Amino acid sequence: MELPVLKIDGTPSGKKVILDEKVFGIEPNDHAIYLDVVQHLANRRQGTAKTKEKSEVSYSTRKIVRQKGSGGARHGSLKANIFVGGGRAFGPRPRLYRKKLNKKVKSLARFSALSYKAKENAIVFIEPFTMEAPKTKEFMHILDAIKAGNRKVLFVLPDNSDNIYLSSRNLPEVKVITLNELNTYNIMNANSLVLTDGVQDILSERAANR
Repeated sequence: MELPVLKIDGTPSGKKVILDEKVFGIEPNDHAIYLDVVQHLANRRQGTAKTKEKSEVSYSTRKIVRQKGSGGARHGSLKANIFVGGGRAFGPRPRLYRKKLNKKVKSLARFSALSYKAKENAIVFIEPFTMEAPKTKEFMHILDAIKAGNRKVLFVLPDNSDNIYLSSRNLPEVKVITLNELNTYNIMNANSLVLTDGVQDILSERAANR
C-alpha cells in the first residue's frame, strides 16, 4: 500500500511511502487490542479514593438508647452507616490498579491498531516541519490543508517539538505526541492519524526486532 507524502500546505511533495505489511498490513488481533487498552486505562488510575468507615468516624461511642424496651431497633453507636455522618460501609480504599502485559502482546496490539487505521484509509503522511513559534492559528491552517479531519486527530512526531505541541494544546480534538508515546489506546481513540515522514521506518525496525 502506497500513500503520498504531503507538504504542510496540502500539496503533494512528490514522494510516496510504501507501508510495511508487518506494521500496517497484519491481521488485527482484537483481543490483544482489548488487553492493551484495558492495561493502559487501569495504569492511569491513581487508586487514591478513600472513605471513612465506622471505626474511623469521629463520634461518641455512647449507646444511643437502651438495648430493649424502646420499641425500635437496637443501636450501639452513631458511627453506624445508617446514620447521617456515620461511617460508610464497604467504601473504597487506596489500591493499585496496575496490570502487566507481555511486550509481544503490546506490540501486536499496537500494530493491529495501525493496521485498522490503514484499512480505514485514516492515515496521512506529512513532510517533517518545524514552527518558529507557537501559533495555534498556523497549526489549524496546516490541519485544514492536509484534510486530516476536525475530530480526534493524532499527530505523531519522531522527536519532541515544543512549538508544535504548544500550538496544538488549545485544540481539544487534536493530540500531538512523539513516537515513543504512541500506544494502542491513542491510535484506537483517534479518527485519523497524521504521521511525519520517517516514523514508518522506525516502526518497521521495531517490527523486525520484536
